[in-house]
Amino acid sequence: MSNFNEELFLKSDLLAEKIQVLIDMPLLNDSARIITSDVACSLSFEHWHSVRALLECGLLPSSIVIHRAQYEALVRSVWMTYSATDDHINKLSTDLNLESEQAAKNLPKVADMISSIGKSGPREAFDALSRFKDNSWKALNSYVHAGIHPIRRHSEGYPVQLIFDVLRNANGLAVMSAMQAVVLSGEQPMQKDVLELAFEFNDCMPPPL
Repeated sequence: MSNFNEELFLKSDLLAEKIQVLIDMPLLNDSARIITSDVACSLSFEHWHSVRALLECGLLPSSIVIHRAQYEALVRSVWMTYSATDDHINKLSTDLNLESEQAAKNLPKVADMISSIGKSGPREAFDALSRFKDNSWKALNSYVHAGIHPIRRHSEGYPVQLIFDVLRNANGLAVMSAMQAVVLSGEQPMQKDVLELAFEFNDCMPPPL
């Protein structure tokens, strides 16, 4: 691995450290909606850390499976904040047992959550989540279900550029998660600080559309 590529991983780790410091704030309130949204947002960050670690080990297919989970956790966090009904929130915030597990199976799918965000959530969040899904969803699903993408890549080898494209995309989602974390703290003006941090680490971000 070249020094430049190693530097991308080091910078991504530094980005993670700075994001953690930036979003280390109390939540807006202790409602089930805010708390459960925050758990999903935190889960998205955890998946981001896993994606970076797997990529650095050269485990591309596994990292992409987790990358999809990173995205879905972020979508669910935003959806719970702005669009989920109280019944949806109750299903996700209750104690885990066989009954609650069954009830939670009837929650909306990712496409439906994004559609709901488009109706009642911030336009910027809807646009960003929709763009990611439009550009990446088919390939992500292929990796999750052992489709043609992972079968051919695992057989023929992985382009180095693909590894760093996934890294940058994962970092981009993490910035979106940081924006969401700021919202959950009720400190929306700090979204400007998140964007400044993304600009500071521009070479670790996905290319602008």
